[in-house]
Amino acid sequence: MHADEQVGEGVPAELAMFLREAVDGRPVKIAPSVCEGCGGRVFFMLVNASGAERECSGCGRRAFIADSEGFWNQESWEDDEPGPAGCPCGSEEFEAAVAFSLGTEGSVRWVTVGLRCIKDGFCGVYTDWKIDYGPTDHLLTMV
Repeated sequence: MHADEQVGEGVPAELAMFLREAVDGRPVKIAPSVCEGCGGRVFFMLVNASGAERECSGCGRRAFIADSEGFWNQESWEDDEPGPAGCPCGSEEFEAAVAFSLGTEGSVRWVTVGLRCIKDGFCGVYTDWKIDYGPTDHLLTMV
């Protein structure tokens, strides 16, 4: 584990380990997705190369991950329209966590969305994208 790494409470251990490996040793902050409406931690996800939107399987509340909302329109999608995330087992319900890769000055430089299937435990990176602006502190709460 990198000295600057932080894993938020509630991130499934398997998913945290998977995300650590996926970010190639960069310092990260890993945070769990939690529904603001009901506190649920299981989601249906829509993903593309520039973002992700989650829908709570408990209450149906929707939320964007990090800065996805700014790129969640037909003009930005071009040939990459969002689609539902699915596990090889066929399930579409996941626990979600986000790894925020940090630059040397501590700002977010990369967002990696990891999902863990609630049916069989399969973990995968379903989307990730680069952040090339600042300041970025607000992104750390948009999980």
